Amino acid sequence: MNQTIILVALFLTIVVNLQNSFVVAESKVYVVYLGEKEHDDPESVTKSHHQLLWSLLGSKEAALDSIVYSYRHGFSGFAAKLTESQAQQISELPEVVHVIPNTLYELTTTRTWDYLDQSPGNPKSLLQKANMGREVIVGVVDSGVWPESEMFNDKGYGPIPSRWKGGCESGESFNGSIHCNRKIIGAKYFVDGLAAELGEWNRTENPEYISPRDFNSHGTHVASTIGGSFTPNVSYLGLGRGTARGGAPGIRIAIYKACWLRTGSCSEADVLKAMDEAIHDGVDVLSLSLGSKVPLYPETDVRELTSVGAFHAVAKGIPVVAAAGNEGPTAQTVANVAPWILTVAATTLDRSFPTAITLGNNITILGQAIFGGPELGFVGLAYPLSRDCEELSSSPNITIEGKVVLCFTTRTNAAITAVRNAGGLGVIIARNPTHLLSPSVNFPSVAVDFELGTDILFYIRSTRSPIVKIHASRTLVGNPVATKVATFSSRGPNSISPAILKPDIAAPGVNILAATSPNSSSNVRGFALMSGTSMATPVVSGVVVLLKSLHPHWSPSAIKSAIVTTAWKTDPSGEPIFADGSNRKLADPFDYGGGLVNPEKAAKPGLVYDMATHDYILYLCSVDYSDISISRVLGKTTVCPSPKPSVLDLNLPSITIPNLKDEVTLTRTLTNVGPINSVYNVVIDPPTGINVIVTPTTLVFNSTTTKLSFTVRVSTTHKVNTGYYFGSLSWTDNLHNVAIPVSVRTQILQRYYDEN
Repeated sequence: MNQTIILVALFLTIVVNLQNSFVVAESKVYVVYLGEKEHDDPESVTKSHHQLLWSLLGSKEAALDSIVYSYRHGFSGFAAKLTESQAQQISELPEVVHVIPNTLYELTTTRTWDYLDQSPGNPKSLLQKANMGREVIVGVVDSGVWPESEMFNDKGYGPIPSRWKGGCESGESFNGSIHCNRKIIGAKYFVDGLAAELGEWNRTENPEYISPRDFNSHGTHVASTIGGSFTPNVSYLGLGRGTARGGAPGIRIAIYKACWLRTGSCSEADVLKAMDEAIHDGVDVLSLSLGSKVPLYPETDVRELTSVGAFHAVAKGIPVVAAAGNEGPTAQTVANVAPWILTVAATTLDRSFPTAITLGNNITILGQAIFGGPELGFVGLAYPLSRDCEELSSSPNITIEGKVVLCFTTRTNAAITAVRNAGGLGVIIARNPTHLLSPSVNFPSVAVDFELGTDILFYIRSTRSPIVKIHASRTLVGNPVATKVATFSSRGPNSISPAILKPDIAAPGVNILAATSPNSSSNVRGFALMSGTSMATPVVSGVVVLLKSLHPHWSPSAIKSAIVTTAWKTDPSGEPIFADGSNRKLADPFDYGGGLVNPEKAAKPGLVYDMATHDYILYLCSVDYSDISISRVLGKTTVCPSPKPSVLDLNLPSITIPNLKDEVTLTRTLTNVGPINSVYNVVIDPPTGINVIVTPTTLVFNSTTTKLSFTVRVSTTHKVNTGYYFGSLSWTDNLHNVAIPVSVRTQILQRYYDEN
């Protein structure tokens, strides 16, 4: 019998070992990037992708089963389901630039445009001079669109431009022939990458429209902020009342849905395919309110896929505007850091929603809320033992039902849910200063800082029966409401290439009122207030549209330079801009880049720091990309110069020196886009302890001299390692002020080690 047991055990061991040895390697989606196209015929490009996969997988059927997308318009490559070993094999082929596993990105108004001095009533404004952006086509890569919104009506629109090559795809609850019009001229959706990654998702728990229709609401909000049509008498719970419109209300919009589910998950493979299609279809501007989190990857490493798609778009003259991210206020969190992308940080508006809290001792405290009323009369006020309110069951001796509850928490939504479920009538949230508010109709959620929260707590502890009254929110516009860089807005310095300043620019991104999907929990009559760098990005996209309309021959880098060099360093009323976070401080270039976007000034910058593909090649050489890699990206043989160019010489509208050890000299070139005969003089505001010498100090432009270069010699008097100091370098002709930020950090310790 013992022998039988031993034989059975031995047999089971053999079976297990055999099973382990025949485990099928798990496949996942990889993006195979091949650089510039070798053929102009898309079918030939696709055929070459199939042949490459066929040679690897052994059969045509296996290749067709594996491939997810063929990228064949703006560049060459494909997404395919591969095992890790197959991905390694294909990466070793000479025609392949990179093979990278697919990952997910995240989706990151009535007052905005008046705040930015873009009133439609001013006949001399940029808005009117640019004819409201008519005929410019903007590609919006996001979560789709709710086409029935009044902000997408096409009243007064002429025929669709003949150069448009795109179309409208039908799908679930979306009929391309009905839901597109002369304003929404394109609508496509891309889900294969996410589906291959996640498999089938539960449609009950995660409802979606497998079509260009927007369930998430994010894409609708973004698209309407860029170019929504004039919609009068819009408010949100009675707040922020006015006429809603986009920054360029005359534009044509092309929707590319690549982000899905309530979480806003965007597969890189889908995003890259959307950008590839947008380039083919003929968009003039690309807007991407999405980004990845740190750690980031080099720009042509393809793990940063938006950078790759953006490179090819910019090379074809299409400006790409993208979100800085919502990981602030921590340093080195900024996303979309490639120098060819226009990266946007978020600020507040000069609008707030003060909400009065009256305590039983007749003291009134002002908080912030989006509370439309009705006013909540004097009711009981409670402070639970679970001070963050997420575990109210741990406070059995405190009655929550029928009372307002004071919570000290950073998890606002969790606290609101807990109090509401316990029968509370409202909540006062004490937290670090931030700008995210939870809209409510009959359940007030009022935010105060910790200091005011402590005052309320002292009142609660001073009486046996504390009571409180919460008034409906009001709208306050203009002074004394200050403009601040939003707490959530991701900050520099750039973690990939610290010498490339990011973000580039800031724009309003807090409590922006725009169109939404009826599925949104925040929807009120088709509109919602939303916050994020996702909301700031379409504001800048709208400005880019106006500049593109007014100056159709400007390059993407010229448009970027015009926006950065003319930005406000104060708010429009002249007050300083602070950066909210753990400590309130004056904003610096790592908070807002060049400053707050100033559309009127950007239309007449005087001079621009222009760049072409050649300049970006030199940048890639300067940061050690190989000749082979760069050649594949460009589709032609490229040899980096020797000696290697300096990254500091990239012709950006900024100077950032992350490790000043010894004296350095860098070069910039300016192009005159103002009056033909112009004379500019330099004005230097050097960072503390930094010597800055510019040669020459005067630039003279005329009909034959439209481009001039200057050198900047930078040295330090610091004897120790420092953090960053900030200054500026400006060229002025008394009419234009062409200003760029200067950021310098000394690294004396590095010099000590180099010398010893």
